[in-house]
Amino acid sequence: MSTADQHHRPRPWLTVLATLLLYTTVAWAAPLDEPLKPLPPPPELDPQRVELGRQLFNEPRLSVDGSRSCASCHQLSQGGADGLPRSLGIKGQTTKVNAPSVFNAALNFRQFWDGRAESLEAQIDDVLQSPIEMGNTWPNLLQTLGNDPQYRQSFTRLYPDGLTAANVQNALATYERTLLSGNSRFDQYLQGNTEILEIEEKYGYQRFKDYGCIACHQGVNIGGNMFQKFGVMGDYFAARGNPSEADQGRFLITGDEQDRNVFKVPSLRNVAVTAPYFHDGSAQTLEQAVEVMFKYQLGRPPNPEDTSLIVKFLKTLTGQWQGKPL
Repeated sequence: MSTADQHHRPRPWLTVLATLLLYTTVAWAAPLDEPLKPLPPPPELDPQRVELGRQLFNEPRLSVDGSRSCASCHQLSQGGADGLPRSLGIKGQTTKVNAPSVFNAALNFRQFWDGRAESLEAQIDDVLQSPIEMGNTWPNLLQTLGNDPQYRQSFTRLYPDGLTAANVQNALATYERTLLSGNSRFDQYLQGNTEILEIEEKYGYQRFKDYGCIACHQGVNIGGNMFQKFGVMGDYFAARGNPSEADQGRFLITGDEQDRNVFKVPSLRNVAVTAPYFHDGSAQTLEQAVEVMFKYQLGRPPNPEDTSLIVKFLKTLTGQWQGKPL
């Protein structure tokens, strides 16, 4: 064999190396087969209706006294919540439960902690007429918006029947459906970038699965798709003390004893930036919240090491909005 032939002859170890590199590249790019899935991109919706909804979301005239808007309790700069155990309504009143994040709310199977609203539109209708939150009526709000030439013209242009309660709800809900906070580090991990998580964050995710947290915090929203009793393995409310009507949860809606202390399982997306936690806002830190879950949902004594690892994992769930981390 000539020197030239030897030079061009394939070398087995190079072939193996090339195959390994190709495999590694493909594996890195391929989505992982995990029970949790990355957030979908925001839906393609009428941009003019989205913009009208954005204006209404920030409109304090939705409340009867012009003091509160949707954005008052759902601040996009604070993870879509307000950082308070319970929010403030009109006339300085305090709401009965903690305000959940508006980010990714469109992916929940029900709205409110007790699940009484089956759609974003129904949730908007409830809040507007709540004597604590907005304290308004639809006839009064429609008159208020109708007196504003900009709103009147916008609804006339975008909806065949103009300014109606249903169309106000639709515009707001259309905007809220765009509030998806994708591209969290965990989303990128699920999409195949396995190097983006640190080893302890990966261990935390494994603990999250091993302990069964994923049995309730599941699906694309990592929660928000089922009801569960708060205190499966112990009486959380007796230990906390000072029971309130809101602690009865879904029982207030159905009257079924099996629904007492039952709530919609919250989404864990952006949980690191939406303290305090639970319907009562009683847990000030993620560590406290995880320890409560260990004790009252799993029936296990809190394990400091595993608590720390799970918290590290939960912090990878913080997504982005308009290209910036929440």
